[in-house]
Amino acid sequence: MRRPPLAPDRLNTRCDPQSLGFADTRAVEGYDGVLGQERALEAIRFAADIAHEGYNLFVMGPPGTGKHSTVERLLGERAAGDPPPRDWVYVNDFDQPSRPNALSLPPGRGHDLREAMAGLIEDLRTAIPAAFESEESQNRRQAIEQEFREHQEEAFERLRRRAEEKHIALVRTPNGFALAPLRQGKVVTPDEFKALDQAEQRRIQADSEELQSELEAILKQIPRWDRERREALRKVNEELTADAVGVPMEELRQRFADLPEVVEHLEAVRRDLVENFHRIFFAERASQQQQGLAEAMAPPAVSSNDVGGFNRYQVNLLVGYPAEVAGAPVVYEDNPTLGNLIGRVEQIAMMGALVTDFSLIRAGALHRANGGYLVLDAEKVLTQPFAWDALKRALKARRIVIENAWQIMSMTSTVALEPEPIPLDLKVALVGDPLIYYLLSAYDRQFPAMFKVAADFDDRLGRDHDGEARFARLIAGMIAQEELRPFTAAAVARVIEQAARLADDAEKLSLRLEPVLDLLREADWQARQAGAELADAAHVQAAIDAQIRRADRIRERAQEAIARDILLIDTQGTAIGQVNGLSVLQLGGFAFGKPSRLTARVHLGAGRVVDIEREAKLGGALHTKGVLILAGYLAGLFARDLPLSLHATLVFEQSYGGVEGDSAASAELYALLSALAEVPLRQDLAVTGSVNQHGEVQAIGGVNEKIEGFFDVCATKGLTGTQGVLIPKANVQHLMLRPEVVEAVAEERFAIYAVRSVAEGIALLTGLEAGERDADGRFPPDSLFGKVEARLRTFARARKAFAQEAAEAAETERPEDAEAPKP
Repeated sequence: MRRPPLAPDRLNTRCDPQSLGFADTRAVEGYDGVLGQERALEAIRFAADIAHEGYNLFVMGPPGTGKHSTVERLLGERAAGDPPPRDWVYVNDFDQPSRPNALSLPPGRGHDLREAMAGLIEDLRTAIPAAFESEESQNRRQAIEQEFREHQEEAFERLRRRAEEKHIALVRTPNGFALAPLRQGKVVTPDEFKALDQAEQRRIQADSEELQSELEAILKQIPRWDRERREALRKVNEELTADAVGVPMEELRQRFADLPEVVEHLEAVRRDLVENFHRIFFAERASQQQQGLAEAMAPPAVSSNDVGGFNRYQVNLLVGYPAEVAGAPVVYEDNPTLGNLIGRVEQIAMMGALVTDFSLIRAGALHRANGGYLVLDAEKVLTQPFAWDALKRALKARRIVIENAWQIMSMTSTVALEPEPIPLDLKVALVGDPLIYYLLSAYDRQFPAMFKVAADFDDRLGRDHDGEARFARLIAGMIAQEELRPFTAAAVARVIEQAARLADDAEKLSLRLEPVLDLLREADWQARQAGAELADAAHVQAAIDAQIRRADRIRERAQEAIARDILLIDTQGTAIGQVNGLSVLQLGGFAFGKPSRLTARVHLGAGRVVDIEREAKLGGALHTKGVLILAGYLAGLFARDLPLSLHATLVFEQSYGGVEGDSAASAELYALLSALAEVPLRQDLAVTGSVNQHGEVQAIGGVNEKIEGFFDVCATKGLTGTQGVLIPKANVQHLMLRPEVVEAVAEERFAIYAVRSVAEGIALLTGLEAGERDADGRFPPDSLFGKVEARLRTFARARKAFAQEAAEAAETERPEDAEAPKP
């Protein structure tokens, strides 16, 4: 029994504006909440509340469902009641300058410490030099120098007097001191010395050796006296430095007395100042000279942070908050590179070299979100070099270790800053596609233990009366938030219908809100162009038509090629082994249907159904599966008591790209049955639907686009009133067709048939009933299946006859008198 076409009211489930209960959106309160995502909201709140390790969050769902905004809003609400985060600063470690120390302070105190130390440094730059230049300090140093000179001169004077008593002179030469004999107050020349008698010469030599020993003893004492002098000067310098820094350092200690770590650091600063002031002072002078040279040779932006000077005492405020901050931070990092995620150590050019110090340590997103919540885009983290592994290391170790990419990649050991790691306490929310979540779960062994909570956003909402009412409130809220002109109830109803079309289901509404918001904005623009105060259904429809118009150049070219018979598609008449199949092309965000001619040829063979697309490597796995299923259907239906003795070929004509999916399986089966039965198929009908091995026609995707694609071809070539489309019965609930298609069906210029089985479909296409087996297991001879079975029996008999002839020929050709082989 042939099915009648679908009634027009089943082709598009309309939304009644009267059922919405308002005239325009000004009378509607916007929906307060996230529509249709109760499961995901529960997961987000659970992950934010549970305090155990590893309960980080992966938020997944299709694009445009509001994942980012929702998770940030909910985490913000939760964070408002959490304790405020602490400030973190880096300070110099004077014993190990390559390993700066991290200090944790209450909110606002980090800024206070940085400013206090900056003020101290400025004071010290003037106070300490002033203390050293005072009259008292100069007198004390001069006294030490004078004492050293007097001590040295006194020793040489004693030696000189003893030498004179022995008539020997102590002479200062460019090379040091020398001893020479005297006669009558004058130094004896070498010739005069040789003229002396031997006894005198021996006496002078003995006295000279004695005095030389004393001279050497004195010269050996001079370095010790110099060390004593330097030590005395150092003690004076330390006393002067301690006096200069004592009062301001004590004020700082009192100011930060409640922070033991800060007090300990201040004591280290005082001790380093006192012990190393001269080195610091000279380094400061050298830094100022280098700064002046750099400013003369480079752009003004070049600066120096030489930790050899007073800058070694500054405080690097890594993360700071106002003292009155409330709640924990919620941070979204849009560019999660390694440095932006875990922090980095910057470098500056100075005198042709790259230099760095603890003041160039910069915070990453983990630092800024510490104590709160960090939101990241999963795909961006995974595609940034080293970022994903660094994130996992930080979460596992619960601390932030700043690493540069060049350190990770380096094959050699280099000297670099190694800032003290900072303890980590935060929740991470990754936002991404479901595929990323499933791939990470399958292939990253650490991922399930670190991201134990999944918030799965749905992309569709049930379309009942309550669903439409809530969606209308959601639309009203979006209109108010975007400050658009009010929409009439009819306009809202049209948007709801389009949301069902976006969901590919008449009983669902799409929760991908970005396309819906775009439609509202564009309908508002259409209303403004028309000078209307309210946006009506006509403006919404105009916006939909404009969206299609902007994207359908390729569709127009395909329709034109069909109209000009470049692509061969018949919309009238009949043909054996030929049917109009339907496919969907997705180009960016625009999808449209395109009919394709499918043909089948059969001849005697060994029971093989050849998919030409597969043989040409143009067919995908799902398409190949569909062909194999229809082959199984044929065998199960017709090879009950005889082998399938056919060779069949199936092909999409004029197909020059890949073919994927099983939605053409029913069309291919109809073409194959037609070729076997030698019964023509109607060319004014197009077919879509997959099929199983029992001959049931199954649901497919893109049913609306497929129907409209064939309708457009028929409308271009001329509607005859007999044209239409066969779709699976299961797809009727998905129909949300364009108004012009529904209108053509209502006027009986086009028809849509819903079929459950291959038997129903082939009857519509051929005008013959498929037929059922009788008590003897035979199909009626005049039924289509009867004709197919008769053709297959003809093939089987021919194949058997050929096999017998081949066997007889082989028997005849075998020599009868051949000798038996000898053993």
